[in-house]
Amino acid sequence: MQFQQTALSVRGLRQQLLASNIANADTPNYKARDIDFNEVLKSKLQVNAHQSATALAKTSDQHLDSTRTLDGITPQFRNMVQGNVDGNTVDMDVERNAFADNAVRYEAGLTMINMQIRNMLAAIQG
Repeated sequence: MQFQQTALSVRGLRQQLLASNIANADTPNYKARDIDFNEVLKSKLQVNAHQSATALAKTSDQHLDSTRTLDGITPQFRNMVQGNVDGNTVDMDVERNAFADNAVRYEAGLTMINMQIRNMLAAIQG
């Protein structure tokens, strides 16, 4: 379930970025942003695997966390497909398609987790 949980977190972050792009479609000089889902997921899974092996103990609340959060990942600017006079790089067709695709994949991830939990419950109940 760790993989699915991490994938859902990354998809949630991407959904926020895509929604922000759509909301700012008419904002002059707004640059559309996105993340590479596969790269972010790989790096997040590697960080989680490395952390579990070498987790550091904090002896004070003032110590910095050694973990990278998903919010700490820097989104990339989307390549401009068609330029606008006002400098805005949001292409509504691209954004809508990416938003819908990400939403469907998020729902699929939720379905997978639900199925795994049902299977575990069925195994426990016999």
